[in-house]
Amino acid sequence: MSCITRQHVGKYTYLYESISFRDKDGKPRNKKTKIGKIDPETGRTIYIQEYLDKMSAMGTPVDISPAPIKNRDKDWQPIVRKTLDTARSYGTFHLLTELSKQIGLLPLIQDAFPDNGNEIFTLVCFLIESEEPVMYCREWTSQTVTLPVRDMASQRISDLFSAMTMEQRNLFYQSWLKQCREDNYVALDITSISSYSQLMQRCEWGYNRDNENLPQINMCLLFGETSRIPMYQTTYNGSLADVSTLRTTIAEVTALTPNCDLRVVMDKGFFSTKNIDTMLDPEEPIHFLISVPFTSSFAKKQVESERKDIDQIDNTILTKEGAIRGIHKLRSWGKNGIKLHTFVYFNPVKELKERNDLYRYITELKQEAHKNPENKRLAQDFRRYLIIRKSSSSTTGHTVNIREDEVSKKLATCGWMVLISDTMDDAQEALNVYRTKDVVEKSFCRLKNTLDLNRLRVHNDERMENKLFVSFIALILISAVHHRMQEHGLYKYLSLHEMLLKLRKLRMATVNGIDIMQPVSKEQRDILKAFGIKEPVG
Repeated sequence: MSCITRQHVGKYTYLYESISFRDKDGKPRNKKTKIGKIDPETGRTIYIQEYLDKMSAMGTPVDISPAPIKNRDKDWQPIVRKTLDTARSYGTFHLLTELSKQIGLLPLIQDAFPDNGNEIFTLVCFLIESEEPVMYCREWTSQTVTLPVRDMASQRISDLFSAMTMEQRNLFYQSWLKQCREDNYVALDITSISSYSQLMQRCEWGYNRDNENLPQINMCLLFGETSRIPMYQTTYNGSLADVSTLRTTIAEVTALTPNCDLRVVMDKGFFSTKNIDTMLDPEEPIHFLISVPFTSSFAKKQVESERKDIDQIDNTILTKEGAIRGIHKLRSWGKNGIKLHTFVYFNPVKELKERNDLYRYITELKQEAHKNPENKRLAQDFRRYLIIRKSSSSTTGHTVNIREDEVSKKLATCGWMVLISDTMDDAQEALNVYRTKDVVEKSFCRLKNTLDLNRLRVHNDERMENKLFVSFIALILISAVHHRMQEHGLYKYLSLHEMLLKLRKLRMATVNGIDIMQPVSKEQRDILKAFGIKEPVG
């Protein structure tokens, strides 16, 4: 007598034919033969071929049910495909949007530009995240969750640059200045931006800070020293000198925000005796903190007077890079003997580095002069630091000696810095305020490189002003991100670019009208938390 039994082994179920019989002693016995198994996915019985052949020969063939058709492709692939087709990057845009709301930027853009505010902000986010020319904005918007916008094709963006008016820009500047008004210090700096266009009236030939043989405009920025966020931007013709723009810029700012008391922080590029005298005008004073270059006899005199006594513990000032020395003195300025607060700083570590760098460079110059004394690229430095003479007794046909007096002059100011102010009287505070001005230079670098402003590829003044304006808004947002990253120590393990890449991996898909958010990773969660931004829900 036979029957079929089942035996479970792990996740599988095996089938056995069990035959009962009695042995020669009459005792019951049982013989089991494996005949197949149960498919765990379909539940279908799969028999061994020998069993099928046996049953067929006995005239009792086994009825084999057809394998069920797997509908996985039919059931799941369209859903997966639809989900993948709608999946777009969301993390970076979420960060920039929420941060712009925190600092009040997005509402001001939408108020000043009611018809194009969303497009302007979307273009700003594209500039920050993609680091690509604006012609690729449409592709970016197709892959990114953004505010509701019209088509962001290249022609549409050109129309956008033409549609924005000076009145709208000034309305934004006025509102923004009121909102981020600084009670302390404002940093001012100017950069040149070159253009290939021959049609823009504002572009002129003049001193080019990038040493490029192209017409240019000068762009001036005001930065809040406390907030480290851009406050105002204006442009000047390419031939204007830096110092001539100061009073005009302040007049523009005070016209937009009456009763705004500005105190500017400037680098040595703004220094001149005439400019200091102008700022000290008792009828129209401008409060300032400015670096004095060592081309000025005033700066050299201050260093010489403090050289012997500055290296003392009582003169130590602590900085992030280490300890330096600093002294504050009141010194007479100009014919009228006006007293200015003068700060002299000495950094022994910087002095050693600059000394070594100078020695290395002059040694390289000397070696190059032996090889090729006619090197035109180095001719100016040859004349400054070397004495090159023809010599019939030399194997190279000339001798090269170092101008020790020039080296000594250069070494005399290594590691030193001189600042002057009409109001500040504390060496530590003056240094802290001046050093935070480096955000201006770094931001200009971002403006030219990250935001595609190395060359202005527009062909009329209005579009140029509007492209600079959009880039200025992008610079505000970049500076806000930079400030938060510094404040919360994110730069210890992430660069700005790396942070944006990590957030870009956060994606959102829309299926049947429902937003499905990819789970937020711990790293993404920590970034958003540092910015005080809630995790996106979907």
